[in-house]
Amino acid sequence: MPSSARRCPLLLWTLVPLFVSAPAAAQDIAPAEVLFDRGLADMDAGRYETGCKALAESQRLDPRPGTLFTLAFCESKWGRVATAVTRLNDFLSLVERMPPDQRGRQAERAAAAREERARLAPRVPELALVLPPNAPAGTVVTRDGQTLGEASLGVGLPVDPGEHVVSTRAPGGPVWERRVAIAEGEKQQLTLEVKAPPAVREVAPPPPASEGGGEVSSGRRAAVYVAGGVGAAGVVLGGVMGALTFGKRSVVAEHCGAGIGDSREEACDVTGFDATRSARTTGLVSTIGFGVGLAGLGAAAVLYWTEPKQDGPVVGATRAAPRWVGAGVIAAGPGATVVGARGVW
Repeated sequence: MPSSARRCPLLLWTLVPLFVSAPAAAQDIAPAEVLFDRGLADMDAGRYETGCKALAESQRLDPRPGTLFTLAFCESKWGRVATAVTRLNDFLSLVERMPPDQRGRQAERAAAAREERARLAPRVPELALVLPPNAPAGTVVTRDGQTLGEASLGVGLPVDPGEHVVSTRAPGGPVWERRVAIAEGEKQQLTLEVKAPPAVREVAPPPPASEGGGEVSSGRRAAVYVAGGVGAAGVVLGGVMGALTFGKRSVVAEHCGAGIGDSREEACDVTGFDATRSARTTGLVSTIGFGVGLAGLGAAAVLYWTEPKQDGPVVGATRAAPRWVGAGVIAAGPGATVVGARGVW
């Protein structure tokens, strides 16, 4: 088929752009002509794959009824019967829209197209793709890279004979893919598979903390350290002062002839008098130091052992009891009062 078959009559198609898909740009006409000639030569030589692709590109660049007609027969010879029938239908639909006089000039081509379509129609295979009932909403189905809408599923659609690649993908899930072969005239239905999205591990949220709980715990722990430090310093001071007080006893005994608690300071010489006064001062400081020290250490212990704790670990069906400590008067009597702490931990 010479290239004039594509362009004849050229004037007719120039005057009637209504019947051409769209007027080609000037720079596309020459490449389209070259591609048509090359595609026609490959088609005549039996190289249908390269020939049909060249003709299809020529039609895309410069749509013409003659190119469309030639392309339909090339697809038929290549064995792509479903595509060939689609091309023939497009050509015949184009001819039907032409005015009567122009339609008459295409009568021979139209007759050949109808005859070829009738010959190919029984050979067109049909493939129906069906989603399983449990397929999640939004599952995407593709066939040879083309996404199929919901209306295309479950219906036998014409396809070219050979191998086709179908795939599914649920939202967030992996791709399931399968290759399916179909022969001329075969009607096949394939139930697809859909891979579920990977299970999401649920991480238990941390137990809710009471409002300001972190700040309270941090402040309480700081108070434990401060109270413990003061208590330790008080005990050290009391011990040092107590040692100094005991060290004065021998001086007082030698220079006063009486104990440190004796009020008869007039019996002491100057050395004994100074030792007595110094011993009383260091003894007082020792007593105060021990008192402050014991109070600080006691306060630190109470603060630590009464600090709020999270629930204990689960043991069987019960939880370990939280520890508690209370401070106060343990016993009192006519001669003494005992102060201490008690609790469970």
